Amino acid sequence: MLHRRQPRPAATDGYPPELARLTASRPDAYQILSYGPSPAQYGEFWPDGRGGDGAAVVLIHGGYWRERYRLDLMHLLAADLNDRGYAVWNIEYRRMDMPGGGWPGTFDDVAAALDALAGLRDADLRDGAVDPARVGVIGHSAGGTLALWAAARRVRAPSARIVPAAAVSLAGVCDLALGAQLRLSDDAVARLLGGAPADRPQVYRQADPAALVPLGVPHLVVHGSADTHVPYELSERYAAAAGAEATLLGLPGVDHFEVIDPHTVAWSAVAAELTSLLPAQRP
Repeated sequence: MLHRRQPRPAATDGYPPELARLTASRPDAYQILSYGPSPAQYGEFWPDGRGGDGAAVVLIHGGYWRERYRLDLMHLLAADLNDRGYAVWNIEYRRMDMPGGGWPGTFDDVAAALDALAGLRDADLRDGAVDPARVGVIGHSAGGTLALWAAARRVRAPSARIVPAAAVSLAGVCDLALGAQLRLSDDAVARLLGGAPADRPQVYRQADPAALVPLGVPHLVVHGSADTHVPYELSERYAAAAGAEATLLGLPGVDHFEVIDPHTVAWSAVAAELTSLLPAQRP
């Protein structure tokens, strides 16, 4: 069940300039709705005011699943997708250093936020009812992990209220076992899942997108060769394992944040691919 929520002031403190610039917002363009009782269980719903036919995109921000990174990092991207004719559900979730976060809470939140979209059909919202069959999910960095995990509902939870029709991972941590082996961002993967793959093999089998393939849904795996935060190798190895349902879009010379900046050539390339995966308008 979705509930309206009062907007909170922007909190860009602690963000370096390259992140703070991504948080420019149009607060009159979206409504803040809670999908659960935790303060972190909410999202920003941007209705499609262009007379679209129900296509929606769920955005999942990154930040190695840490509390100091928030959904405001996706504001520019949300505005761009909304202008392209999509309803947008930009979600927050409990991160691993918050009560209830980590495994499985972080993942449960993504599932709950997805299913909450089905309630928008009957909610008292202006414009933009969502077609549950035309929902895509896009995640950046650590959010790319969660986007691909959510896409696996097509096979693992087909009776869920919302099953993504397409997915996009932007510079994602697509292979959690490899990420743990590389000890990325001070052992962030092991902290998220409660241990290394050898210690928690069953958890990695349930959480790691690379262990869940095939996902049963077409998806795009995007990564820049100049990414210094998440190695390109993770997306390359994941795409090889996923086979024909995954398209690897390698971007020479592109860094970690260009893929979520709508002013870049990199994002233009991603948006073109998204149009093929999930058209904003029905053919």
